[in-house]
Amino acid sequence: MSRFRQQALLTGCVLTAVLTAAGLFVTDHGINAHLWLIVLALAFLGLLALLDPWVRRRHNAALSTDEHLDAACRALAVGLQSQWNDEVRSRGLTDPDLLDLHWIATELDVSDEPAAPPGRSDAVVGAFQRQINRRMVIIGGAGTGKSTVAMLLTCGLLDRYDGGMVPVLLPLSTWNPAVEDIRTWLTRRLYEDHPALRNTELYGSYAGDLLIEQHLVLPVLDGLDDIPAHQRADALARIAKAFPAKRPLVLTCRTDEFEQAVHLAGPLPGADVVELAPLDLDEVAAYLRASADSWGAARWEPVFIQLREEPDGRLADALSTPLTMWLASMVYADSEAEPTELLDRGRFPDARAISDHLCDELVSRAFGNRAFAHHARATQVWPRDRARKWLEFLAHEMRDRGIRELAWWELRRSVGNTWLAVLGALVLGAIGGFGVGWLMAYSITPSLAPITGLVAGIAVGAAALTASHERKAKPRLGIWRSLLLVPGVLGLAAGLVFGALYGLSAGLVVGLGLAVAIALRFALSSAAELSQASSPQWTMARDRIAVWTGSLVLAVVFGSAAALVFGPTQTGMVGLGLASGLMLGFALAVLHLRWWWFTVARIWLALRGKLPWELMVFLEDARKLGVLCRAGACYQFRHGLVQDRLAEHEMTSRTTRSAGQVLRSPFSAKATSEQ
Repeated sequence: MSRFRQQALLTGCVLTAVLTAAGLFVTDHGINAHLWLIVLALAFLGLLALLDPWVRRRHNAALSTDEHLDAACRALAVGLQSQWNDEVRSRGLTDPDLLDLHWIATELDVSDEPAAPPGRSDAVVGAFQRQINRRMVIIGGAGTGKSTVAMLLTCGLLDRYDGGMVPVLLPLSTWNPAVEDIRTWLTRRLYEDHPALRNTELYGSYAGDLLIEQHLVLPVLDGLDDIPAHQRADALARIAKAFPAKRPLVLTCRTDEFEQAVHLAGPLPGADVVELAPLDLDEVAAYLRASADSWGAARWEPVFIQLREEPDGRLADALSTPLTMWLASMVYADSEAEPTELLDRGRFPDARAISDHLCDELVSRAFGNRAFAHHARATQVWPRDRARKWLEFLAHEMRDRGIRELAWWELRRSVGNTWLAVLGALVLGAIGGFGVGWLMAYSITPSLAPITGLVAGIAVGAAALTASHERKAKPRLGIWRSLLLVPGVLGLAAGLVFGALYGLSAGLVVGLGLAVAIALRFALSSAAELSQASSPQWTMARDRIAVWTGSLVLAVVFGSAAALVFGPTQTGMVGLGLASGLMLGFALAVLHLRWWWFTVARIWLALRGKLPWELMVFLEDARKLGVLCRAGACYQFRHGLVQDRLAEHEMTSRTTRSAGQVLRSPFSAKATSEQ
């Protein structure tokens, strides 16, 4: 639905629920309860018929038209522009003292095009648009700024967007070439990151599929080197086949990994291959001076002298990449850290040792520092040791799955499907069963309360077990798209059952309430705004709104039904019905929502000390402190090197703990004593 229809439906649902409950308490003033509820039910069905997108099926059941796709492209460009410009600002890439990265034509035999002219990151958009085929491969060593250049290119193209192809930046670490085609993966990621593409009223059916099929998306694919080595050449071949010459494309990869892939699969047809050059030492010194105050700049002078004396030494090699230089500016920003420690050849014999040290110190400096947290506008000062432990766990989990993106709804994978299903089903079954049993305990048949509660709990638990399996979202066609038929039919069925048991008014209340709950789920199940910038907080907020809105509506339904069935004069029955309905409504509302299964996984991992209780707050603070960054609805570590270093620490800690447990075991002690 359009945003207007969605808001109208939400308003109508809430108003109907409120009027249903209110009408039952004014019957003493001469209002007939049956007539009141019948009028409300007819009015609500009329509202559904007016807003029903299925009635307009001739307009939205067919494939997206050119007008639909043009509207989708423009809305998508607006959302992506807001998303990436915000991320560029948060990373400080708009500062006037920003280091300007530059590239040269690579000397490697990895392109079938003539040597590309040199360029700079501040002119990357112009360089890309001057390329005949608009196909560019950006290569370089680890930390040389490939992802930064790709992001700046994406932002620049979005800022200049005036129709045509929409640049979409995606990390290749989430693509498995052995499982799905590159175009299938692109389509899936479009729907995951921008669920409003399923808005058939605005964009028709299968809009995301057609955006890829009709080449209306310009893929900016970041990190071919993140794909496992044995699949890299096949991945490059699949990309070349899916996007032949003269189809615009941007790809980034580390130099050695790209050279190996090209050797096996051949070059990417029609693409300019440019290689990011190491930073000039004068640029390094100027950047580090500019990033520090006068006292801090003076502390860097011995390092600058060493760089001039050994321009090819280990220190110059380490600081010649933008990542390491940025890490150094962050680590030695305060007076507690002394950059001259990098001159110690015993501690830092090579560039890798310097890089590892800076990655380690980034976490140490970011957390546990009240002044730095205040400057970064973090919500709280997180304990340093615990923060490192939590980040190491996340980094290890991401490395095990071979991904660079941390999506909050993927946290469930860190628990395991079986444990997650059992935990979620037990909790929801207990909540739903207790709610029903509690209400029945004060009914006309209190002896049946335990059995009724047990049956309800088992039913809710079984439904939770079924819902725990991840399912791919598919567009529902035909009657399942109808606002009028689905809530009307299901509400009528429930109303007839309750009406036969407890009277006409009870049947009308339950039937109308169920219809309202289904209509609410329909309205909240998809995002109406494609132009809304995606973020972890926004995607989670949509799920939470659906949970509490559905819970409150069912609470009103059960409270009203309790008032009718047991009599409003019985003390506490209305309140008891509201409380019981809230519990059962919550259990039913969260079954198929990602938020619930994320919450189960988060609480379980927090109980075991693996993650903090306020996980999303911690992740957002880590972003503000520079350890994480944001890519749409997901988080990433600021660089793969930071993630890999933290994952190594986690693996070392696990190995140490395992060895300690073996040494402490009684069998090991006995063997030692015998020796």
